[in-house]
Amino acid sequence: MVFGIDGATVGAGRQGKEGAARAARRDVARGLLASVAALALAPVVGASRPVPPMRSSDGTSFDEVYRGRLIQGVLVPVVEGGTTEEDWRITVDGRPLHLMRRADGTWLSMVDHYTSYRTPLEATRAAVDEIGPGQQLRDDLATDPMGGEQMHMGEDRGVRA
Repeated sequence: MVFGIDGATVGAGRQGKEGAARAARRDVARGLLASVAALALAPVVGASRPVPPMRSSDGTSFDEVYRGRLIQGVLVPVVEGGTTEEDWRITVDGRPLHLMRRADGTWLSMVDHYTSYRTPLEATRAAVDEIGPGQQLRDDLATDPMGGEQMHMGEDRGVRA
């Protein structure tokens, strides 16, 4: 209860029948407005949910959006010297990412080559984390990792020690 300057009560002390009916109508109108708003926003909220990542059941491919970047990978057979091996072809936003398999079976990428990861997907996610939001992979690194220079593979160059 609130008292005015002259000591008289101010505000609604008791509501009559008309005041109670008005409050009930107001509550019903608020409830209806909230219901209409919820129904109107339901499709928008449902559409904004992230799409679950696609992975093949046999683990030979993945396709997902990670931190706003589209990462895709597929295991492809590679025939070299009469033997068939498997290699991962990975892209981040359509640009190739080269992965290397270590002797212990873990994976590392050319972007984050100090840490090993259990799966190609984990290595790709770590590369996306390293790249950052404003940078892209270079297209020429997948086809020519040395940037145009000749790669030395330890063959005999005529140097004697």
